[in-house]
Amino acid sequence: MNAFDSRLNVSWWALKLGLGLGPIIAGIDKYFNKLTDWTMYLSPLATRIVPVSASTFMHIVGAIEIIAGIIVLSRWTKIGAYIVALWLLGIAVNLLTTGMFYDLAMRDVEIAIGAFALAQLSSLRVEDPVAQQQKNPSSQFAVNR
Repeated sequence: MNAFDSRLNVSWWALKLGLGLGPIIAGIDKYFNKLTDWTMYLSPLATRIVPVSASTFMHIVGAIEIIAGIIVLSRWTKIGAYIVALWLLGIAVNLLTTGMFYDLAMRDVEIAIGAFALAQLSSLRVEDPVAQQQKNPSSQFAVNR
């Protein structure tokens, strides 16, 4: 696929919005616990290693998630998507070490695959000279060489 197929734009936008807004919403909720009590998902192993309370740790996690979501929604979508993918894999490992929540760990691995797909689509979208020409017609000469 030499050029980014414009039909993929809908998929790219769906992934970008979902993987950008999802971490922001979950990150904000780490401060309010309206969706769930997030501390119950923290592995006992992590609670022994982390030098702060589970609640404080979840606030730090929330801040990181908010930042990751903002990066996905920014012009650095590719980098943000890789961050979200790695973050979700880390969460999945944490969930596996709890000895329960295997279903949630599997879900997070699947969402991480979606984040990876967004990063890959973002690479194609950025590298597409046709899309770049449509955005910036003055670059026509560089594209037609």
